[in-house]
Amino acid sequence: MAVSGSLPRSAGPPGEARVFSVHWALFLAVLLSLLVLLPGSVLAQPATPNDEVRLRIGDILTLSLPGEPALNGEFPVDRRGRVVLPEVGAVDVAGRTLPEANTIIRNALARAYRNISPLAVTLKERRLFITVLGYVAKPGEVDLPADSTVQEAISAAGGLIQGAQLDKFQVRRGNRVIVFDYKRYLDTGDPRILPTLQPLDTIFIPSSPATGNVLVPFDSRTLSEQGDGTDNPNAIKVFGEVNRPGSFAYKDGMSVVDMIMRAGGVTRYASIDRIRVIEGGEPKVFNMRGFLDTGDTSLLPRIQPGATIFVPKEEEEIRRSIRTVYVIGEVNRPGAFEAPPDSRLIEILANAGGPTRYADTTRIRILKADGGTENFNLSRFSETGVGTLPEILPGDAVYVPEKIESADRPSWLKIAPQRAVEVIGAVTRPGRYEWSDEMSLLDLIGEAGGPTQRGDLAHLQIVRARGDGRAITLDLATFLSEGGSISDLPKIQAGDVVRIPELPSSPIDNKGNWVTLPKEDVIYIMGQVSIPGRYAFNKNMTFLDILTAANGPTQSADLRNVRISHRGLSGSKVTQVNLAQYFATGDETLLPKVRNGDVIFVPDRQNKDWFEDPKENTVRVLGSVAKPGRYRFVNDMTLLDLLAEAGGPTADAYQQKIVVVNLGCCREQARLFNLVEFARTGDITKLPVVQAGDTVYIPNASQSDWKVFTDAMQNILPIIALIAAFGG
Repeated sequence: MAVSGSLPRSAGPPGEARVFSVHWALFLAVLLSLLVLLPGSVLAQPATPNDEVRLRIGDILTLSLPGEPALNGEFPVDRRGRVVLPEVGAVDVAGRTLPEANTIIRNALARAYRNISPLAVTLKERRLFITVLGYVAKPGEVDLPADSTVQEAISAAGGLIQGAQLDKFQVRRGNRVIVFDYKRYLDTGDPRILPTLQPLDTIFIPSSPATGNVLVPFDSRTLSEQGDGTDNPNAIKVFGEVNRPGSFAYKDGMSVVDMIMRAGGVTRYASIDRIRVIEGGEPKVFNMRGFLDTGDTSLLPRIQPGATIFVPKEEEEIRRSIRTVYVIGEVNRPGAFEAPPDSRLIEILANAGGPTRYADTTRIRILKADGGTENFNLSRFSETGVGTLPEILPGDAVYVPEKIESADRPSWLKIAPQRAVEVIGAVTRPGRYEWSDEMSLLDLIGEAGGPTQRGDLAHLQIVRARGDGRAITLDLATFLSEGGSISDLPKIQAGDVVRIPELPSSPIDNKGNWVTLPKEDVIYIMGQVSIPGRYAFNKNMTFLDILTAANGPTQSADLRNVRISHRGLSGSKVTQVNLAQYFATGDETLLPKVRNGDVIFVPDRQNKDWFEDPKENTVRVLGSVAKPGRYRFVNDMTLLDLLAEAGGPTADAYQQKIVVVNLGCCREQARLFNLVEFARTGDITKLPVVQAGDTVYIPNASQSDWKVFTDAMQNILPIIALIAAFGG
């Protein structure tokens, strides 16, 4: 035992100090001897219960070292069996007793800490790390107390869910798998059935084979519908035309009828007179109808464990019995039906679903089993009640024929889509017509009664049922007017749709229904026309036709500058038309050629911007005029025309010196014109020549020479009068 510190020193002389040191050494020796001789001394303390317990994964150790806050707290044993210490790292302690773990921890800490003698290591709590998988509400890892059971682990995972197989729970511990019957534990409460859990165990809850391979709601109803003998090799299998096919547990004394009832009974389509029962690899046929009619229990076949019962479908076979009646023709469910000897026609037809809408109920035939034939008018009987319903005997056949339709208009429902062509639009009888390859387009239009008066044959459309489905436009009007070969017309195929569009009744109606016109068949007219818009157009129409359809130009229209934008051509092309010149001369060559898609624009003559006209085509009028500005000018106009267009000179205009600036090709020059003198003489030769690009300026009267002189004299006269007054 190491004792730190130094011996006390005496303040006396050196001799006394040596004597005191000897006495102190003797005292310590005696004290050590007493400690060794005392039984159960502090150096040999009795072992605690935790000293014999070996540490496991999940245990929680408590460390305490005064003066070191990092080593005062709880340290759990992780999944690898280690505790992680500050400044040291992970230390393996799993599988060690507490004293052994104490020594290992001290040795590890001694490398980083100077004084660890006060260190205390205790076991605070033992825990279980368990993983619960399978049919539980919340599968995953759970942290439990050390003495927890399987039931507590399952409860911590949210409990079992429907579909868990209770008799084959598993506890997986490394490579070892422990299978136990949890259902027996729930029945008996015997805790010995449950295995003791250890850290890192995995509890797996399997699913019941009754759930199948698809996740479905698993409850008592589902179990009853699927049967209760899934895993039992002695179970009876019932399938076919039953309401709840499945495997059912075998019980002594049960018959075929009992097993079919457990399967929910037969469906409406079951053939109960040919039920098959397979036992020991040998099939037997059971006529349940005969058993139900007679009640003879000897007809019931014997059922053995593991047998198979199959109920076939009635439609899968042609039934023949002493009570079979056959119904064929236009009924909803033709077939063979069982009928008592006193059956009537109405009962038999009701079992067959009744006649269809194509049935001719005036000519129903009953084919007798003896070879005879009987006719019956059901329509007349239902309307008048006169007559007697024929009796149907076993072996008879009831035939309900199809309606005989008129030759001129068969029902379109009778024509299959692969043999019909649809004609829609402006025809007399639009509809669906039977088609043959030797027919032509004209045959089809003739069958539909031909186009109406408003039918637009110039834009007939054909939508192909085969290929890319694009519409083909045909000018049938030109073909009919000019003639041609029938073989040049498009070939019509079954499934095609032929549409004849309708012409608009008026230009206003045309404008209102512009959305019905394809862009390839229209022309646009905008600007100063009475009804601008989008109009139907074809190659037989002219520029004047489309202008007339828009109710002509307005009063403010600039007829000299009508423009046509030609669309659909390479690049951009605009044609300018002087419509006023055409009206003056009647020259047809001045009218442009227009086509579908073109845009006609008629500008406004009054409300137009000055920069719309190029400077080479205008004359500037400035100064004292009513409306100074830029004016379009042509060579046959004079200065008087230009002044009149500008509203004439104002009252303060100096008309004796109107300036005309000519911008010629060689040099610029300005000339004066006296409008007052011209008005007195009327000499036309005095008018200066004005050309496009020139400038006309009308000065103000304040700029005249006389006005300048009079203004100067008004300033001089007061000075002269003042001089005269002083001189006098």
